[in-house]
Amino acid sequence: MTTTLSELTRLKPTGGKRSSKREQIVNVFLRQEGHLSADDLVDLIRREDQRISRATVYRTLQWMVDAGIARKVDFGEGRFRFEHSYRQPRHFHLICKTCHRSFEFLSSDIEALVEEVASARSFSASQSVVQIYGTCEECRTGRQPSAVDGHKDLLFARDALRIAIATERSGLEFYGRAARITRDPRGRKVFEDLAKEEKEHLSKLTARYNELLQRDPQLESRPTFLFFKGAAHGLFAEGADRLARGVNDQQALLIGIRCERGSHRFFKKYGERFEDSEGKQIFLEFADEERQHLELLIREYRALVKRQGHRRRPGRPGSSAARAAR
Repeated sequence: MTTTLSELTRLKPTGGKRSSKREQIVNVFLRQEGHLSADDLVDLIRREDQRISRATVYRTLQWMVDAGIARKVDFGEGRFRFEHSYRQPRHFHLICKTCHRSFEFLSSDIEALVEEVASARSFSASQSVVQIYGTCEECRTGRQPSAVDGHKDLLFARDALRIAIATERSGLEFYGRAARITRDPRGRKVFEDLAKEEKEHLSKLTARYNELLQRDPQLESRPTFLFFKGAAHGLFAEGADRLARGVNDQQALLIGIRCERGSHRFFKKYGERFEDSEGKQIFLEFADEERQHLELLIREYRALVKRQGHRRRPGRPGSSAARAAR
């Protein structure tokens, strides 16, 4: 059963008792953005309640770390800072050694590598920290920043929409090309209908993106937060390139199945990891749409094979071609 944040704040710390002061400290901490030092949090707490001691704040910070509400990070300043970690995506930091500012980012490639290494060693990972030290652009060039980091939820939603839009554009190209090369009338109609759906959804996503920009005029110029190498140019881009090299009707459907399956898994996997937010909703909505397309293509592939009496089936039963349509 998932523990809610309100339940977490009511948990009894080891060797202690429930404390309204602790709940107050937790609530103040969660209202803040960025990375707070213990002294920063003490100052914020004392603006609300002078009776809460520094020691109580320190103990509560450690309790939040143990409870999974806060994460302790070291930016090389000689003191620790704390950031939200309760149901937050695992993210990483670029840290400037000159000005000690940190810049957050999320990368599926780094996450995949961490998981691969841990799995290969049969290691059960509970926490990973990736911190890249160097010099930021402003300190290196002396120029003023063109845009500072904005609210993480808006950055997340912006980048989620960018990835979804890139995927729709590559999907539109894929299905348009597949419709042009497919000889089977029914298969061609399936591709034409999917191309039409992609075009309509692309229009809706673009409008949604423009609405998001109105909430923050500088949002488009703010640094990228989500880095997904495989999705940078759309999850169907490789499939569209394969169609251009020449395939038959069954192969075109199989390529579409692989693209839709990969897209569904991608958006579902990362959408489920995120805290409830607009970005999470975008990912999960897109995952559901890709699942529907996947099921349609699998049905059409099986029907095409049946209509053709297996004469042109690419691969023997049990082959990778047959498995792709399962």
